[in-house]
Amino acid sequence: MRKRLVIVFLVPLVAILLSLGGATGWSAARSIQQAVYTEQIGDLAYFATTARQALRSDAAGAFEGEARRFEQVYGIEVAVYDLTGSVWAASESDPGVLSEDEAEQVRLALSGRRAEAPEAFFPWIISDATMVEPVFDDGDVIGAVMISAEVDAPRTAILQQLLILIGIALVSISLGVLLVFQLARWVLSPVRRLDDAMVAIEHGEMDARVAEDTGPPELRRMTRVFNGMAEEIERSLARQQEFALNASHELRNPLNALLLRVEHLATGLDDDWKEDIEETREEGRRMTRILETMLNLARSGRADSMFSAVDLTTLVERRSDAWREVAGPRGIGFRRTGEGIVMCVTDRTIVESALDAVIDNAVKFSPADSVIELGVESDGERRRLTVRDHGPGLAGDQVEYATDRFWRSADSDDTPGTGLGLAIATDLLASIGGELVVSSPQGGGLLVSLVLENGGFE
Repeated sequence: MRKRLVIVFLVPLVAILLSLGGATGWSAARSIQQAVYTEQIGDLAYFATTARQALRSDAAGAFEGEARRFEQVYGIEVAVYDLTGSVWAASESDPGVLSEDEAEQVRLALSGRRAEAPEAFFPWIISDATMVEPVFDDGDVIGAVMISAEVDAPRTAILQQLLILIGIALVSISLGVLLVFQLARWVLSPVRRLDDAMVAIEHGEMDARVAEDTGPPELRRMTRVFNGMAEEIERSLARQQEFALNASHELRNPLNALLLRVEHLATGLDDDWKEDIEETREEGRRMTRILETMLNLARSGRADSMFSAVDLTTLVERRSDAWREVAGPRGIGFRRTGEGIVMCVTDRTIVESALDAVIDNAVKFSPADSVIELGVESDGERRRLTVRDHGPGLAGDQVEYATDRFWRSADSDDTPGTGLGLAIATDLLASIGGELVVSSPQGGGLLVSLVLENGGFE
């Protein structure tokens, strides 16, 4: 955006300066040329009068003496041509051969044509300025006067004017560039601060704010709106955390006390109450799972991850050992597949929590006496943990909804759960740059892959 602003402001500024500078330079050059032309016209008029008198009296010597003095003082050559086009008198003893252009001007002057303004001369034009004027006597042409002056002085004056204008243009362009960059910085500084604040909020710094007293007025309003939005988000997260803490304190302890009372009552009841007591226990455990799920969901967005080198193979083996006691009563076993030692720099706690959520889901939907396959493999620049069960699985159009919060398949109504397990695992992995991929493999069941960014190990 800064580049676009600089281009939008700078290109028209440079174009205007170059246009004005070119017009001014051309005007200055033409003014100097006009002054030189006016002087030459005066000199021609003077020598045309002198030459008429000299030609009438045939006094070439007197004219040549005056012409030589004029050349010595002003550096302008003077020559008079008779009607034959030959040199009659000149300021130089050997005026040399005329060029084609000069000879044509003499021919035209002898035919009665008045002198025309010379062509424009610039620093890169080398030729001298030559003008020819006819000499009249009683209306008849009796000769022609030619003056030839070097243009070093006017050329130098024009060059000085051009250099001055170039210097002014360069200084103006430099000031314009500086002004445009300062303007772009002033305009974009609130945008940069907004971007930095959003990045800080994304990384968990919820108190990040942007100063509202800088930048254009239009962006100041946007800054105020952003700060208000950030404050509202911070309040919402604070209320969420407060709810999690209150739920942990207000619900967990009474729930544990309730379950203890159920166990105490169970010791004094006969076998007729056994089924009711077990249902009460199951409801209590279900309430505990819902409570833990809510707490994990509220805390899943934290950004204070602790990264370290983790042996993913060992991590999977330990978690499978921990889940064997839960899955054992139904005859569900675990089998590890994939590579040997696979290392990754990641957050061990987050990976373990996400893996537990996926294994819990697999245990719930696995049939009795089946096997859950846990795999670890290196996939190019990533690491992949896989959990494959042999349960009912999901249809192709249901897989995309598996990670949505509170979503459950229509065929899983009899299976306890809240529909938050895979959603929590997805949020946990996203907090460390990973992702959760759900697919339906051949042979039935469900394949859930935990994809982690490579932490630097090859």
